[in-house]
Amino acid sequence: MDRSRVNDILANGADFFARHGWTPPPFASWTPDEMRSEKAAMIRDRRLGWDITDYGQGRFDEMGLFLFTLRNGDLSEMGQQGAMLYAEKLMISRRDQLSPMHRHVLKTEDIINRGGATLVLELFTCNTEGQIDRKADVHVISDGVATTLPAGGHLKLPVGASVTLTPTTWHAFWGEGGDCLIHEVSTVNDDLTDNIFEMPIGRFSDITEDVAPTHLLVSDY
Repeated sequence: MDRSRVNDILANGADFFARHGWTPPPFASWTPDEMRSEKAAMIRDRRLGWDITDYGQGRFDEMGLFLFTLRNGDLSEMGQQGAMLYAEKLMISRRDQLSPMHRHVLKTEDIINRGGATLVLELFTCNTEGQIDRKADVHVISDGVATTLPAGGHLKLPVGASVTLTPTTWHAFWGEGGDCLIHEVSTVNDDLTDNIFEMPIGRFSDITEDVAPTHLLVSDY
């Protein structure tokens, strides 16, 4: 993906956030030089900030996700008294833009539709080897209600609705009928080690530096 394309996606995403009444934290506006400075050391270490991915496939409009990580703990501190055990993200899933099938090793997450259109999740559970079970029913909690779907079933979340996804739940998602503003609240997030994808794809984009970055992405850190 060209850096100029990333810059355009960042600008459009920030506008979408604003239209839904959400203002990012101060470091969201920091320049690349500020983000490289000592004051941003924890932000870089915790991988907070802007995150644009096409999963290395070069087809962002078809397969991609816009993310901003607001807060995040450190996996090495898990189990320590007083450690930050949680993470929070805001995301944009564009109409029919696929976030591909994956699950996590450790992370449990609540996915919440905060605005826009309907968010659709395709769900599977794991077999004993941790791979997709294409026959077994899927059991999730949606806003405090136990919900069962057939393998590959589609859970549709209107604005305000949410679902809890455990590490054994394979999931893919997209916006139906329009773009979705998504809130993620989870245990500590580590995108370098905690994602298992069904397809042989990467978590981050390969960036071609055709122009200077407006803001650094977490993958630039």
